This record gives sequence, C-alpha cells and structure tokens, in this order.
Amino acid sequence: MLSTRHLLGIKDLTEKDIHTIFETADSFKEVINRPIKKVPSLRDVTIANVFFENSTRTKLSFELAEKRLSADVINFSASGSSVKKGETLLDTVNNILSMKVDMIVMRHSFPGAPHFLSKHINANIVNAGDGTHEHPTQALLDTFSIRERLGDVAGKKVVIVGDILHSRVALSNIFALQKLGAEVMVCGPNTLIPKYIDQLGVKVENDIRKALKWCDVANILRIQMERQLVKNFPSTREYSMYYGVNKELIDSLDKEIVIMHPGPINRGVEITTDVADSEQAIILDQVENGVAVRMAVLYLLAGR
Repeated sequence: MLSTRHLLGIKDLTEKDIHTIFETADSFKEVINRPIKKVPSLRDVTIANVFFENSTRTKLSFELAEKRLSADVINFSASGSSVKKGETLLDTVNNILSMKVDMIVMRHSFPGAPHFLSKHINANIVNAGDGTHEHPTQALLDTFSIRERLGDVAGKKVVIVGDILHSRVALSNIFALQKLGAEVMVCGPNTLIPKYIDQLGVKVENDIRKALKWCDVANILRIQMERQLVKNFPSTREYSMYYGVNKELIDSLDKEIVIMHPGPINRGVEITTDVADSEQAIILDQVENGVAVRMAVLYLLAGR
C-alpha cells in the first residue's frame, strides 16, 4: 500500500512509497516478459484515461498497463469531446464517473489540474502530466531504469540536459532522484533554466562537456517548442552545436555514462542517432519499464 490514495506528484510520495512501487514493478516486469503477459489483478476495476493533451508513449503505456492488469479501460480524448463545446473539466470528469469509473489517469495542459480534481471527486487520480509542473510516472520509470542498470540510485550523479524551464519531467526527476539519494545537476542555456532552480538543491552547469564529465547518467530532454512563448535561443541548429549530445562528445569522456531520454526524440537536435541507438543508451528500456512501473502504481493505488 502507498501512503497516498492519488499519485499527483513525486512530492507527495515518501522514499518508502517509491521503493514499494519499484519492488512491485520488479514482479510486473517478470509478468510482461512471460508468454502470457496478463494477470487478473484489477479485473473488477474500471479506469478512464482522460487526456486533454496529445500523447503517444504515456497514453499507450498506461493503456497497456491497464490491460495487462485485466482492468476495464475507457479512453477519453478532449479533441473529439464536449470540451470543445465549452464543458468544464469538473463536468466532464463527473459525467465519466457517473459511468461507475474507479480510477482516472489524467493529462492536462494546466499545472495543478489533477490536484483540483482530487479535491472534488472520489476516484483515485493518477497525474499523467500537468502542464510544466510534474510527470510522476515518468520520473518513477526513469529512476527505476537507473536502478536496473547501475544497481542503485543512491550516490549516483545524474545530469538533466536541455529545456528544464518547460519540462515537467525535469521537476519530477529532481524530486525522485533526491528522495533516493542521488546528486542532481541541470545543464542548458541560461534562457532554458528556471531562475530559482538552485533553491531545489541542484547544481547548475552551462557547459555540456563539464556536465557529462561530472555525471554517471545523462537524461537528455527535447526542446519543447510548443510551450515556448518567446524565442529562447537563435535556432535549433545553434542549440545542437552547443548542447547537442553527439558521438564525438561521448567518446571524448574518460568514462562510460548511461544515456537516457524520456521521448519523443528530436534526432539531430538534442541527441544524434548514433548516441540514441548506442549500447550506452537505455531509452528503449525506459519504455519497457514504463509499463511495469505504471502497472505497479495502478495496482497499489487500487489497494491491492
């Protein structure tokens, strides 16, 4: 069992909660690698995936996790719904709940939307990303993947590279890594680093080479053009020249580091193909681990 009935953010989880999720995910990872990849754990539970923002990996990963647990699944997409006619978030969700839904997985463009809902409805809520705020299951699968590759997260040095300012993945990762005893650094141009990031107890580095020399793990983020209201750098070509992670840069380090990326990848901008597809990269492991970790979260929130 977890200490909370919702997963709204990593901030709300204890270190014990995270370890419980990881131990449960270990069991489910074994399940999804069997010939029959299904268990009846949530056979009597109905889960609604309520996505007000576009998503490929997260939505597919949650849906697969739910089906692997034998839950009944409803998929809701705002683009083809009554939201377009002016229906409020609360009315939309209450209409879904009246169909006897037990749990809601929600992605929304406004920070705090899942927190607002949790105060007004009885179902369990899983935050699948709220604006530029948090993306807790991504941070859990990222830290789970580091633990799988390096044996432990405690004492490891992790740098998060790229668009920190607009990234919900960065914030959730910082919280999760720190709770598990890792050292965290952020790296990118000053225009893409939040002003008060140092108050979270992270190091800040503007030189990509120094950052990669310091770390054991580099988690590389894409540039979120869709969230940028002003131009934060001259061009993607210039960003790539100064902050792109390429083979030459990786080979110049005197050690081997683990390369991660939460996706979607903009190949040739923040990372080159030869790095993304190298043996140092655990990007596809992250995707596989995402299903196991989300299975664990849903299973534990359902009180199983």
